[in-house]
Amino acid sequence: MTLVTSDLVRLDNQIADLSRPKVRPYVHPYEVIKDLVSTDLEGAKVTLINMPIREQAKPNNAPLGPGLLAARLLRYGVEVNIVDLNAYRIVDDDSDRRGLTNGRTLTFQETEVLLGTTFDSYGDQDLIGFSGLITTLLWQKTVAKIVRRLQPQAMLVSGGGLATEFRETLFEWIPELNGFGHSEGDDVILKMAYDAKLIREKGLEYAVQSGHLRPYFSNVLNGHPRFHYDGGRPPNLDRLPFPAWELLEQDVNGFRVLDMYLDSPIWGGIALNSSAAPFTMDRSINTVSSRGCPFACKFCFRGAQGERDYGVRSAENLASEMALYLDKYEVDFVGIVDDNFMVNPNRIVDLVPVMKSLVADKGLRWGTHGRLDEAADLRPTRGSNGSYTYNAIRRVDSMAESGCVYIGFGAESASPTVLENMGKGGFILSNGTVKLHGYELPRTMVEGIKNTHAAEIHGNCTWIMAYPGETLEDLKTTVAFIKWQEELYTAGKTRGTSEHDLALNSVNKAMFVATAYPGAEMFGDPLVQEKLGENFGINFDRQTGSPIVDDNLYQYVLQLNDATQVLYGKDGQPLNFSRMSEDTFLQAQEYVNHGNIYEILDM
Repeated sequence: MTLVTSDLVRLDNQIADLSRPKVRPYVHPYEVIKDLVSTDLEGAKVTLINMPIREQAKPNNAPLGPGLLAARLLRYGVEVNIVDLNAYRIVDDDSDRRGLTNGRTLTFQETEVLLGTTFDSYGDQDLIGFSGLITTLLWQKTVAKIVRRLQPQAMLVSGGGLATEFRETLFEWIPELNGFGHSEGDDVILKMAYDAKLIREKGLEYAVQSGHLRPYFSNVLNGHPRFHYDGGRPPNLDRLPFPAWELLEQDVNGFRVLDMYLDSPIWGGIALNSSAAPFTMDRSINTVSSRGCPFACKFCFRGAQGERDYGVRSAENLASEMALYLDKYEVDFVGIVDDNFMVNPNRIVDLVPVMKSLVADKGLRWGTHGRLDEAADLRPTRGSNGSYTYNAIRRVDSMAESGCVYIGFGAESASPTVLENMGKGGFILSNGTVKLHGYELPRTMVEGIKNTHAAEIHGNCTWIMAYPGETLEDLKTTVAFIKWQEELYTAGKTRGTSEHDLALNSVNKAMFVATAYPGAEMFGDPLVQEKLGENFGINFDRQTGSPIVDDNLYQYVLQLNDATQVLYGKDGQPLNFSRMSEDTFLQAQEYVNHGNIYEILDM
């Protein structure tokens, strides 16, 4: 739809009151879309674009968010297409020069060619949605410009982690956007498609005047509508369709996107995601069984996936999805990439009977994430002797019975002091410590690994170094735990044998570097704010502690990447939040990066 200048001025004036900042009450999207029917959306055209992440690693998790949203739209007759920019890794002289053994991501020019070919094939779009973590700001900003050139009339909306954290700020950083959607998008994606179709069919002025764009319509700026879309948890996760993986079977050029994901192990050494495993997988696929996390680790931003509002799918629903993947895609492993699968012990017990035939008849194997206190299943007694007891039914035993062979634990640190600083002390430290290798290690962590190992489930721990306040002794405590874990896994295996080497290599010795992500509680730590101010010029509101949105914050967010990489501030100084000196921190990280982690114990 094209508006002449006089129309734009009149329309802007008519809704000028909506242009003024005001507090808008939250409206759950289910209440907005519950009466929609297929005829309301049928024929709408939507393209969902997934942004690249972690260029150094081969893509191994299919874009679950876009897959779920696409499946929701398809139920209403929407014509949906997914462009997964993260799927491409190009091996050429440039990737060789940069040491990218798995290949590089597309260039921006190559991206424009791919999107142009896609739109030529599928026609003009009503809605184009972006999905991406906070680390994708540069990609979203650049792709928005490309989309505006190729599809000037399409409504452009950003969702996912970046949009959930920055919301209205994205209009300043990415002016091409028409809207943002925060939190869970399963319901609100339908409203987005409805609004985009209405504007295309009836024109912007009619759509605004009709009131049908409410309640998420904000204003019109320079002839373009702006929307603030609320996300929210659907009432029943079991009623949601499974991801529309069929849309990834091949791209517009015939590249088999889904096969690439199926053939790339989700976890294990070659995944390059701080996971290690004593087994391999030939064909694997990812899903989620729960939303949100009831815990509040200070380094973590949970906004895009339900925050602390924890909700689960039923055991029966999860089993039916895995059965589908076993039959349709012939997978031998399903990665349930929940933030915390193990919160609800009753569901874990319910999994055993519904998974029984999948395990016995089809060899189902699966893995997930959990907490070590949930694996330990300890309850301290109140006796004077400091004893402790196990729960009657351990979660890891039921999980093993239902086919689980892998649990990723976000251990992060074995130092009680650092765990307290991270907001992870609570349950982890409630059972005290046990002395191993000369260090006091949390008993809960030790027992959690023991229980998981005894259940014949592989427990993989991920670690963070240089967290605010961490000393060299704190880091050594973590290394001592890793050494104990290695001894547990290799016990009874003869050195030099393949069995011993496999067990040895299945202990993760990589460490992420503590990175301050906006939205996480860690970002408000006084030491972190001081370092960010010194190195990046980020300013904070004295009353709220929130970062002031300016070019300095924008430039910082542009630099954010995988947490294994050290950020450098002014004068080339590394961003080190710990109490270790810069030289000590860099030496320790060099030992980690070169696989010599136990050298840290001698520092």
